[in-house]
Amino acid sequence: MAFKRVLIANRGEIALRILRALRDMGVEAAIIHGREDRLSLPVRLADVAYPIMRSNPLDSYLDIEEVVKAAKDLNCDAVHPGYGFLAENAHFVKRLEEEGITFIGPASEVITLLGDKIEARAAMEAAGLPTAKGSSEPISDAAVASSLADEIGYPVIIKAAAGGGGIGMQIVKEAGEFEGALRLCKSRAKSAFNDDRVFVEKYIEGAQHVEFQVLGDGKKAIHFGERFCSIQRRHQKLVEEGPWLSDSKRAEIGALVCAGAESVGYKGLATFEFLRDLNGDFYFLEVNPRVQVEHTVTELITGYNLVELGIRVAQGEDLPLAQEEIGWNGHAIQCRLNAEDPKNFVPSPGRIWECHFPSGFGIRCDTHAHPGYEMPGCFDSLLAKLLVWGRDRDDAVRRMRTALDETIITGVEHLIPLHRRIMDEEDFLNRDITIQYIDMHEELLG
Repeated sequence: MAFKRVLIANRGEIALRILRALRDMGVEAAIIHGREDRLSLPVRLADVAYPIMRSNPLDSYLDIEEVVKAAKDLNCDAVHPGYGFLAENAHFVKRLEEEGITFIGPASEVITLLGDKIEARAAMEAAGLPTAKGSSEPISDAAVASSLADEIGYPVIIKAAAGGGGIGMQIVKEAGEFEGALRLCKSRAKSAFNDDRVFVEKYIEGAQHVEFQVLGDGKKAIHFGERFCSIQRRHQKLVEEGPWLSDSKRAEIGALVCAGAESVGYKGLATFEFLRDLNGDFYFLEVNPRVQVEHTVTELITGYNLVELGIRVAQGEDLPLAQEEIGWNGHAIQCRLNAEDPKNFVPSPGRIWECHFPSGFGIRCDTHAHPGYEMPGCFDSLLAKLLVWGRDRDDAVRRMRTALDETIITGVEHLIPLHRRIMDEEDFLNRDITIQYIDMHEELLG
């Protein structure tokens, strides 16, 4: 059944991205918003806006019962969560299911499974995906953890079972470090996720971060290839690009991620994340059960509107294309233009006085920013996603240099200077990039 009205339970550039996809499909777009976003572009452009005013700005987007009430009051057929906020909240999805409102994403039980890194690891391993050696259950005793590490070999990494965003992670290089590291990880996990369970896994040194874009309809799944996203700060991605792998490796890993999605009855967009070691071997990290910030890279090189496809399968449509219909053309790069100090990555809220984003052949910019926009300090610092497409990687890099040079933002600090230096850096140009890239190139920070 085709949706008539969808509630966007998000803000900023992703809310605007979803709104545009709904407009393309002829679906009415409703949106919730807090006080800080009442004059934002997504709110001004939506067909219906529903204020949820809270003294704590985050609560405007995290109050489950209020968001459910908004969907009911506005007679919405479905809710699109975007990313962040309630996008991976199984309780929220369950409440929508109880109210007969479609969640544009996987079922609550699938989110619960994938949100538990221990359970997700076991499920994907059973489906045939490669995983790093590690514990199959929570670890709370330093002696047990040390014994396991002796077995799999140092260094190892302690991870929060309910973790995300690099929170509750600690590398351990020798047995004497376990007691303190374990205590710290459990405390951080408890504070961030209200779940202190942690597990131990082999640490992959010199790793690259590669992710695969997947779409499932609950029965079958297809993939749209990979994105390379190893340039990160504090485990958060800064630069994403694709394609990166050979055709044969893409086909190999692509078949595995589709099998993994099908094994759990996945419905919607998903990103399967991997670490790739120095030998080229892949190790499953996690599944992000939502649209990803960097989905735009895949859209440029495949030509498919991923957000629209995710909405269509949520409506109950079968997959609209077969795997063999998907091809990859050229190369795309995305730079995240965060409102941050480019040296220490401290957020830089404030009013944007001047704002110009580039255009032209092979350039795309997803942003909610405009002159006069008040960048709040209470939300994610992402201001814009600047993307380019080129015939090959060299062509894309040249175009990104031009696009960054054309971008003008005054009033807040931003990461354009950092991105511009990366585009000229020798290791980047030679594809010699690992997840330690920023740490190994501190000169780029200025």
